[in-house]
Amino acid sequence: MERPEPEQGKLELIAHKNFTMYEDMYKVVDFLNKNLKDKKIMFGLSKNNDENTLTISIYEF
Repeated sequence: MERPEPEQGKLELIAHKNFTMYEDMYKVVDFLNKNLKDKKIMFGLSKNNDENTLTISIYEF
C-alpha cells in the first residue's frame, strides 16, 4: 500500500517509538539525519522528563 505524497514543505510523521533514556542517542539521530537526508527522511528526538524516556520520531519530507 502506497502512502500519499506529503504536501510541499510539510513533514509527515512515519513512525515514533518511546524507549529508556540513552544519553548519547542524540549522536545516533544526528548521524542518521546527516546520512539519510538525500532519502527525504528526517529523525527527531524528544525527551520526556516525567517518564525519564526518549521518543524517536521518523519523518518524511
